[in-house]
Amino acid sequence: MNASVPAIAIRDLEFRWPATRGCDGFSLKLPSLAVNPENSLFLHGPSGSGKSTLLNLVGGVLTPHSGCIELLGQAFSALPAARRDAFRADHIGFIFQQFNLIPYLSVLDNVVLPCRFSARRAAQAADARAAATTLLAHLDIAPDLHARPAHALSVGQQQRVAAARALIGKPEILIADEPTSALDAPRQAAFVDLLLAEARANGSALIFVSHDLRLAAHFDAVLELSA
Repeated sequence: MNASVPAIAIRDLEFRWPATRGCDGFSLKLPSLAVNPENSLFLHGPSGSGKSTLLNLVGGVLTPHSGCIELLGQAFSALPAARRDAFRADHIGFIFQQFNLIPYLSVLDNVVLPCRFSARRAAQAADARAAATTLLAHLDIAPDLHARPAHALSVGQQQRVAAARALIGKPEILIADEPTSALDAPRQAAFVDLLLAEARANGSALIFVSHDLRLAAHFDAVLELSA
């Protein structure tokens, strides 16, 4: 990835949800946004302001009605759905609010899962299980937990396993959707610092959504969306 090219570049973006019974229509408009490799963006705003919509647009789950989303220099929003899916698997790591770990799989198997769906991430990781072990160590998950099923972990441990899964294979873009909402303030700040350190080590751009403005100071830039 060319460091002079933004990892994420948005221009004249507009997306509209139509009005439905009992619900007004909604329009997200974003004139411009750029997030460079190794940089981090803190995204916040009230419920209904379009945070999840924007993440789904950057992730290629939705496509804009107008404007352009470029990822890694490619016109991502213009790609056919199958190519967006392949690009997402290769280049984007997600950390979800509910973590979305496979409960019956072991910690290690959860972390290496993205490498089964992306030849690029598998090649970047080389030995996927060794890479997973290294990431888990960086994120303070002890080796004696690696064989445990994900459902047997605490919330904080599951959160860090989800971060390791997002980071494996060095995806150039990370998207984190309120992953600290279940933690108290000290654990939130500690997790954010760990995640930012790993993202920078990977060279990844990070978009991080949270309602907790106390975390904003950890990030390179802040974007507020209005309802």
